[in-house]
Amino acid sequence: MPWPPLLPSRPRPPHRGARRTPPRIAAAAAAALLAAGCVPGGTGAEQAAPPGVAPVERDVRFGSGPDTLFGTFALPPGADGGKVPAALIVSGSGPTDRDGNNPGRPGAETNLNFARVLADAGVASLRYDKLGSGETGTGSRDADEPVDYDVFEREMVNAYAELASQPEVDPSRLLVLGHSEGALFALRAPEAVHGHPPAALVLAAPPGTRYLDLIDRQLTEQMRSAEASGASEADVTALLSDVRTSIARLRAGDPLPEDLSPELESLFGPQNEPFLREIDALDPLDLARGLPGGTPALVLWGTEDTQVTEAEVDRLTGGLPDATRVDLEGADHVFRMYDPAPGAVAADAGRRFSPDAAPALEDFLDGAL
Repeated sequence: MPWPPLLPSRPRPPHRGARRTPPRIAAAAAAALLAAGCVPGGTGAEQAAPPGVAPVERDVRFGSGPDTLFGTFALPPGADGGKVPAALIVSGSGPTDRDGNNPGRPGAETNLNFARVLADAGVASLRYDKLGSGETGTGSRDADEPVDYDVFEREMVNAYAELASQPEVDPSRLLVLGHSEGALFALRAPEAVHGHPPAALVLAAPPGTRYLDLIDRQLTEQMRSAEASGASEADVTALLSDVRTSIARLRAGDPLPEDLSPELESLFGPQNEPFLREIDALDPLDLARGLPGGTPALVLWGTEDTQVTEAEVDRLTGGLPDATRVDLEGADHVFRMYDPAPGAVAADAGRRFSPDAAPALEDFLDGAL
């Protein structure tokens, strides 16, 4: 089964004395980051303390088209039997599971951390394994079958209905929290879901430009970084030429090049083609401007996020004049704290979740729900 491409992590410059990768390998590795979302660094022996409190959890399953999706419903501890507000948590791109982990970042746990912060604020949540991840796996589909954008939007709609149906949940006080690519689905939720529309949205590390523009910018940065580390200028130029040709053809509705660079086949291959065409047609700024008037929105962005830039978030918030925006100092794309010191451990599990995320969410929710 194809995986929609991850919004890639841009590697940090190597510390002095780091071994250089041979030029051609460096160029290929930089492109490969698009599929893996890897974070360079060591593996810490210590685990960072999780935020918030541990919710009371139970497994859920629900149908979406021909597939069965698996997820976790999380209830604030000590809920007294009354109806509580609840959040649907939508994952970022690629094979990212209900907890916010994927093969490239197995310890990110972005969704799980948000579920704990929400529980601490008295808000239940539902997070789920979308098609291609976790217990859901490939569902009813062949491993090589293309999956288009509508499949993932329908999953979000069905997950929202599952959340609303939980007996402890007040369906009039629902919100959607989308991380990274998931923020695009959150922006679509008021129009797409059935029944009570979301009372509020939380856009965590949201893309602010069209999908293929974001990929172009990220790959350009990665390729130029590889070139600065010794990659051949000719190799880099050829790869970027293929990227831009592919983007132009996708937007024009034309077939993709048959002689595509091998390094780019996992991104622009036929399995991802329908998804890329469709999600790129969604300009986040237009989605923001199209939200129903008065929809409360919180935009969270980490100042050490190298996957979504400050300028891109600025563009998005230009369409959300009444949104609350909180920039979390020192947090990266998965809202873990980044330590720039030479030799610092970069593994996700060893870095704490931003301590500023919880108060930002709590302050927003107090006024929105």
